Amino acid sequence: MNHHLTETLKLSDIFSLKSLLLKIIGVVAATIAIKGFMIPNHFLDGGLLGISILMHEFYHIDVWIPLLLLNIPFVILGYKKIGKNFAVHALLSLVLLGIALNILPIPTVTKDHFLVAAFGGVFVGLGIGFVIRGGGVIDGLEVIAEFTNKKFGLSTTEIIMAINTSIFLIIAFFLGLEKAMYSILTFFTALKVSDYVVDGFEKLISLTIISPNDALIKDLIVNTFNKPITVYKGERGNLPENYAVKHDCDIIVTVVTRLEVHKIKQAIAQADPKAFMFVQNIKEVKGGVISRNTGH
Repeated sequence: MNHHLTETLKLSDIFSLKSLLLKIIGVVAATIAIKGFMIPNHFLDGGLLGISILMHEFYHIDVWIPLLLLNIPFVILGYKKIGKNFAVHALLSLVLLGIALNILPIPTVTKDHFLVAAFGGVFVGLGIGFVIRGGGVIDGLEVIAEFTNKKFGLSTTEIIMAINTSIFLIIAFFLGLEKAMYSILTFFTALKVSDYVVDGFEKLISLTIISPNDALIKDLIVNTFNKPITVYKGERGNLPENYAVKHDCDIIVTVVTRLEVHKIKQAIAQADPKAFMFVQNIKEVKGGVISRNTGH
């Protein structure tokens, strides 16, 4: 559900303790979701996991069998398009999940439909997120989404949403609209939880500010919030009603965490109510003061 598949790890890291531990945590969380919440209550998720549980519902075969078989083509595609290390990580994750689904005796946690959808999604998200952190994957749709993204220009999110919409329509047709709605809730819960696990609660955000009082804004960000800034020389004005009116200005850019951005935006708005601000999510930051301060 999160898009970090293009990263490759050294071969020596494949069986490292940290990588293996993250995979095991993820596999256990996914097993709790599947055996403790979803299968006993006939609930489904999106992706290949949803298809596998759907096949379990129709044909009563162990869910790990279709999950493994459905993922194999995507592991092969990942080997060709991403690399050998990724394919080994992915295959190891799937084998561990198959073992866990067979040997872990997980009891039914609850029969409440809302709790099943919410907490089933939480544990699925934890499972997917920790496995990705360990370098693997337990849902091959991420691989085809990355490949199709590059080939057809569609975003990974658009591709996954299109595939999952088809799955939810099938669920609605065969199992009823209510089950489909709960499955959508499970999917979105898993999506957000896996994002947090992979990116962290301190996901970095780029904050850009254009203000006539740029010296004040620079001082506030650097000296009050202790954040480094980058300054671009720009031009403000060019409004529809006064197109010819323009002024040179400094465009101030800083990188902050998700937890900090609201506080800094409030402080800037109080210092200069006319300041123009916009934020952008950042996939990765390397080097410089930001990396040393945040660990990214």
